[in-house]
Amino acid sequence: MSRLKVALIQQSCSINRQENIDKSTSEIRQAAAKGANLVVLQELHSTPYFCQNEDPANFDLAETIPGPATDHFSSVAKETGVVIVASLFEKRAAGLYHNTAVVIESDGSIAGTYRKMHIPDDPGYYEKFYFTPGDLGFTPISTSVGKLGVLICWDQWYPEAARLMAMAGADLLIYPTAIGFDPRDNSAEQQRQLDAWVTIQRGHAIANGLPLVSVNRTGFESAPDDGPGIQFWGQSFVAGCQGEFLAQAGDEETTLLVELDLTQGEEVRRIWPFMRDRRIDAYDELKKRWLE
Repeated sequence: MSRLKVALIQQSCSINRQENIDKSTSEIRQAAAKGANLVVLQELHSTPYFCQNEDPANFDLAETIPGPATDHFSSVAKETGVVIVASLFEKRAAGLYHNTAVVIESDGSIAGTYRKMHIPDDPGYYEKFYFTPGDLGFTPISTSVGKLGVLICWDQWYPEAARLMAMAGADLLIYPTAIGFDPRDNSAEQQRQLDAWVTIQRGHAIANGLPLVSVNRTGFESAPDDGPGIQFWGQSFVAGCQGEFLAQAGDEETTLLVELDLTQGEEVRRIWPFMRDRRIDAYDELKKRWLE
C-alpha cells in the first residue's frame, strides 16, 4: 500500500471503562466512514491512567490476550475493515503483567503485539510497580497496510528503539502515549517539556526517514491519593519523513485523519542516506551502560 489514511484518536478517559471503550469505538467507526485504513488509539485508552500511585488493586484492571478488549476491538476492526492499534494492561500470568499494544488486522485477527520495553518510574508515573519490561524486542508488525513499528510512550525518548524498528523494515513509527504536565510546574517548564517531547519524535522521523504517528491522551486526571494529578496535554501529531508536521492536535478531544505517502521514505533516504553512512564498526560501546 503506497498511500495510507491513518486516524489518531485523542480522548480523555473517565473511571467508567465502558464509557471509554464506547467513545473509542464511536470514533473508530467515524474514522472508517471517512476512509481511514489504520486507526491508532492512545496508551491504556480503556481506563484512567492508574499508574499515578502504587495500588495492588489496580492489577484487577489487567486482562489476557486474547480477552475482552481484544475480542471487542477485533469485532470492530472486522465490522469497519480497518487495522486498529489498541493498548491494554496485559495479564500474562499471575504476578506477570505488561503494558502492551495489540495490532488487530482488518479481518479481526490479531496481527501481533508489542510489549513496552522502556518502563518509567517517576512521580505520578509508577509504571515499574505494574509492568514487566517487554521481551518481544523491536519487531515491526506486518499488516495489510504495511509493517508497523509500534512503540509505547516512554520508548519515544530512546533513539535506539526507533532505529531498530527502522532497521527491521518498519514502514512507519507509531507511539501510543500517556504524557502530561505536573500542574505544579510553571508555564515555562511545561512548554519546555512539550517542546522536548515533540522535538525528539520529529528527530526519530528524520533520522530514520520514516513517517511518525504519536497519539496522546488529553484531559486532567486526578490522583487517587490526593496528589497533584496529571494534565495530559494531547498535542497528538503526525510527522513526515523529514520531520515536517502533517497534522497536529491541540489539547481538545479530537480525531486527526491524515493521508501518508509511504513511498516518500525511499525518496528521502536517497537524498539523506543516513543508513548507508552508519559506522556500524564503531558502535560497540553503545551496548554499555556508561563509558568510564
